[in-house]
Amino acid sequence: MTAESIAPRNSPAGNPLFEYFTNNPGRLIHKWLHYFAPYHRHLERFRGQAVTLVEFGVFHGGSLQMWKHYLGGRARIVGVDIVPDCKGFEEAQVSVRIGDQEDRAFLRRLADEFGPIDVVVDDGGHTMGQQIATFEELFPAMSELGVYIAEDLHTSYWPEYAGGFRRPGTFIELAKALVDRLNAWHTKDPDALSVDDFTLQAESLHFYDSMLVVERRPFEQPRAIVTGKPSR
Repeated sequence: MTAESIAPRNSPAGNPLFEYFTNNPGRLIHKWLHYFAPYHRHLERFRGQAVTLVEFGVFHGGSLQMWKHYLGGRARIVGVDIVPDCKGFEEAQVSVRIGDQEDRAFLRRLADEFGPIDVVVDDGGHTMGQQIATFEELFPAMSELGVYIAEDLHTSYWPEYAGGFRRPGTFIELAKALVDRLNAWHTKDPDALSVDDFTLQAESLHFYDSMLVVERRPFEQPRAIVTGKPSR
């Protein structure tokens, strides 16, 4: 099977991550095909740089090898899983830490050990408590130009993961609230919505099927100016 034969329209075979995945020489990797275009779109700028990527959900360790190959020899890759046997997937440039991603104390220790983190990929347990705790603890601890990727957000609609359509407390509902917080500069009701740390730290939100990508960048109050000559 070739990359061209299974590549979705938005993940062309020219994408080096997708090419690695379809010709995978290493351990098992389990990913949705349409994730590869956003991966490359948002992470290409980190290639060849001294960056730290943390991925929740080690599985068989294949995606850790994929990130190592994609980012290059200066990258530090950290896998996080609750299964102790995953520790055996450590190799050069790849570390694995065992812990529960809903355990906020564990997440803080992780941030202290490896921070500031440049890229977070949450492909872990996918329950609402896990996704929300991981975002709330690690997003503030990332580097100023970091990228946070939350995956498999369809579980926000599945009751067995504590999800449900428009159910309060899901990651999707948290993500919807991030849209307001991103735009908090423009509120006329500061008691209901005001500028907070997220407003000051986040540059953009990118929603894809089952995925949210948040790009960080220190952000000052927006301003508009006028240039050019008036028409009349």
